[in-house]
Amino acid sequence: MRILGLDFGSKTVGVAVCDPLGITAQGVEIIRRPKENHLRRTFKRIEELAGEYGAEAIVLGYPLNMDDSVGDRARQTLGFKRELEERIGLPVFLYDERLTTVAADEIMEEAGVSPEDYGKYVDKIAAQIILQDYLNNRPKK
Repeated sequence: MRILGLDFGSKTVGVAVCDPLGITAQGVEIIRRPKENHLRRTFKRIEELAGEYGAEAIVLGYPLNMDDSVGDRARQTLGFKRELEERIGLPVFLYDERLTTVAADEIMEEAGVSPEDYGKYVDKIAAQIILQDYLNNRPKK
């Protein structure tokens, strides 16, 4: 079962996909948009990627606050989730994404990526981390 992993941000969506066995996540791309609320092309691209990879589900990073409360970004993510489910017709599972950007920054630092270049990769790596954490922690059948 192939699953897409998404890291939803104000102007970007990082995308990852798992292998057909659902064991490993790989970064795919970063969908960029000029304005926060301009999501039509973003949804279209996610739908294209879901079809291209034969995805049967989507895991969406859910940015809870460190105290487990739901802030503005988490509320926006819930709205994105609802619209994504309606437009694409796949189940969308929320997954706690706290500290994934920090982990992505650490990975890039260890890989020798210049801090000036972090923006080129961070959302895709964060999506990969979200999806890999989901794969590692989901109930085994």
